[in-house]
Amino acid sequence: MIESDHFRRVLATGLALLLAVWACSPAQAQGRTPRNGDYIAAVVNQELVTAGEVDRRINAARAEASRIGQSLPPETELRQQVMDLLIDERVIITNARESGLRIDEPEIDRAVQNVAAQNQLTLPVLRQRLEAEGVDYARFRAQLRDQLMMERMREREVYRRIQVSDEDVDKLLAQRRAAAQGEAETNIAQILVPVPEGTTAEAEAALRARAQTALQRVQAGEDFAKIVLEVSADANRERGGALGMRPASRLPDAFVEATRTVAAGQVAPNVLRTGAGFHVLKVLERREAGEPRITQTRARHVLLRPSAQLSAELAARRLADFRRQIEAGTRNFEDIARQFSEDGSAAAGGDLGWAGPGVMVPEFEEAMNALPLNALSAPVTSRFGVHLIQVLERREVAVDPKALREQARNILREQRFEQAYLDWTKEMRARAYVELREPPP
Repeated sequence: MIESDHFRRVLATGLALLLAVWACSPAQAQGRTPRNGDYIAAVVNQELVTAGEVDRRINAARAEASRIGQSLPPETELRQQVMDLLIDERVIITNARESGLRIDEPEIDRAVQNVAAQNQLTLPVLRQRLEAEGVDYARFRAQLRDQLMMERMREREVYRRIQVSDEDVDKLLAQRRAAAQGEAETNIAQILVPVPEGTTAEAEAALRARAQTALQRVQAGEDFAKIVLEVSADANRERGGALGMRPASRLPDAFVEATRTVAAGQVAPNVLRTGAGFHVLKVLERREAGEPRITQTRARHVLLRPSAQLSAELAARRLADFRRQIEAGTRNFEDIARQFSEDGSAAAGGDLGWAGPGVMVPEFEEAMNALPLNALSAPVTSRFGVHLIQVLERREVAVDPKALREQARNILREQRFEQAYLDWTKEMRARAYVELREPPP
């Protein structure tokens, strides 16, 4: 037996596995009126659920479960769960309409383009195929509108009901501070003039003079990184000699002692002699223990929302094809995002701006954080759809108390989303008119 929340996702994907709108019967596309031999299984507010829909969803769920190697419940239980999911969807869409939720025509246009491109068709050929199958084009667009509306309704209403108190935020921040407690960290850069073993006193004096000259040049205002490239034999010379942020326990004791009173941005006043040679040390940055800092990421994405016309699997294939085109240089990311992305960032070429931890949903954030700069992700599935992600920049910034609290609040909201969604659907279902019907004799 599989867990209920995961099973709901399998069934939702099962809906998408219908692959294209012409996989639905013409009668269904014209208003969910049952075909000959079909019958009405349920009435939900003003909507119908037909037995044919239940059968198609079950078949699609079986196909998806087989693809991912997932077991399914017994037939009777499976049919009941599919029926419940279809009823929940009808409840959501009818409430979305009653709430006045609207989907702009450009969003529907992008969804239509995605259906056509995924099926390797032009828009005129798509319309011809729909007509040949008896599917009215206006009704086709209306179905896409319903699917997009249902997603917006979930996003809007579920987040609205999630309550995070100040006490909740205080508790999380206290936990994170406790976990972050440790030593202060320092980023030191060095110019290293090595002294090989067996060097004569005269040669060592010449090497000391070389290091001393480098120190004097830095003190006179020359660029430290430039002198590193000219003089230093350190392995980090291409990075300006920087060792990176390290606690004192991961730095040589001599370095710690020599820079103990040196402020960030300043150079140690004397050349340091160690067993490796002569060092000119500069403190690039200091970070006190427990100082709140975060890594912000600027990323962009292309989002495709699975639907009855575009399965999650086909959306992933399409994004993988976009990735190959971008890497080959035949298309650029911005143009693809503007044309196909089903997200508000489409007009900006998919650019999501700077975001810190907890801003994005966990599935997106995990994939984004694993990417090197400018790399493209494999297709990533989240509750909003399937994404192609590219990381443009990263930066580490100190967090002011207000931003830190908002970050913690976002993290708590995401942790509570799944349960809030389940509670919301139960309440919506309880208020809806639902009439279950028996098969005709």
